[in-house]
Amino acid sequence: MVCLLLAIFSSFGYFKMEAIFITFFVGLVKGLVGYGFWLVPPALLLGAYILAFHRGRPGRPRLTCALLLPLMVAGVFHGMLSDPLPWNGALVKELWNSGEAMRSGGVLAGVLAQACVSLFTSLGSTIIFAMDNFLRISGKIKGSMLLNILMSVLIVVLEFLFLSVFHWGIWGAALGSALGMAICAIIAFIPFARGKMLLRLTRPRFSKRMFRQIVACGSPNFLNNIAGRITSILMNLMLVRMGGETAVSVYGILMYVDGFIQPLLYGMCDSLQPAVGYNWGARRLDRVKAIEKCCFTASAIVSLLPTVVIALWPEFLARLFVSGDGAEVLPIAVGALQIFSLTYIVRWFSFAAQSYMLAVEKSLYAACISVCTALVFPVLLILAFYPLGLTGLWMNFPGTAVLAAVLSVWVLLRFRKEFREKEKQIANDPPAQPVG
Repeated sequence: MVCLLLAIFSSFGYFKMEAIFITFFVGLVKGLVGYGFWLVPPALLLGAYILAFHRGRPGRPRLTCALLLPLMVAGVFHGMLSDPLPWNGALVKELWNSGEAMRSGGVLAGVLAQACVSLFTSLGSTIIFAMDNFLRISGKIKGSMLLNILMSVLIVVLEFLFLSVFHWGIWGAALGSALGMAICAIIAFIPFARGKMLLRLTRPRFSKRMFRQIVACGSPNFLNNIAGRITSILMNLMLVRMGGETAVSVYGILMYVDGFIQPLLYGMCDSLQPAVGYNWGARRLDRVKAIEKCCFTASAIVSLLPTVVIALWPEFLARLFVSGDGAEVLPIAVGALQIFSLTYIVRWFSFAAQSYMLAVEKSLYAACISVCTALVFPVLLILAFYPLGLTGLWMNFPGTAVLAAVLSVWVLLRFRKEFREKEKQIANDPPAQPVG
């Protein structure tokens, strides 16, 4: 009876009828579910029908689903039609006012929709990268590659659909990326849910030790990003002071060239971390050695080939990024590229060493290499090469690579002692079953 009466009263809102209770109730519903107001009377009528004719059968689940229908629909339409709002103290008031005006999903549906978008974006990206590592650990290298290709294709297609066809604006690009990652995250779960993989899904057990280990393993990359931003600011200040806009343009060319090479090195080293970490935990040090030999060798090849290309054809590469009216930039860029090419002679070594230390849980060593490479060495070399002007700034890159390689050698020599001690320990206490 209550559902029926509320359905009748809320339906009066369709015709903008005003009365004390009707105005209050309709305003409350609009403020809470916004777009979903149009479905509130049908949902309440459906709830009244379920309560009247359930005939002893369980009606609570069906009633709950019926009453949640306006909220769910409002959340979907809010996510598709409304721009995201900042998470601050004014969010509830803004959603309430826009919900009453039927321009959003209201407070409940709006918060739910924004939370889902944030959840899919943040959690989806985290899950897909984690599952990608689990697939590689389980030996599904091709499956991991195909999953990443599928994710890239999905994101491109969805972003094109949302931006070019539906004209949803910039938030449509974010939605396309979030949906692409979420779909692939669900696909990645399937083989593990079926229990046919080397790794199995289990109930999570959290501990302080695990949390500290996660923070320690993630700190090198986090510190590298922070330190890299500080160094970039200092470099830009020095470039403007020494060469103005021309020097900044040349620096941009160097970063573009580096953007083609560094992701290859990073991806190659990062892709082998799960396999190294798994075999390190399984005490298969022979496999750790074999994988790292492949990693260091492949990194050297990938790094040395660009050195030859940049050194032999600097002018050709510079012209790819210099327009026709950039005659004054070209000679400076050619000289900068010739110096910059020396970077990759040894840069691969610190990349591979840092990845190796992360894989074997030596996060302090990895953080030391990361911060020194991104901040300490570049700042020291800026001061040391300051009298050389712009040439000194270009020399900063190969100089940093050399110092990072020296530091990596020192780190690996220190780690070799620990490695040999673990080999002796395993020889005295071999694992009961070999890992397949």
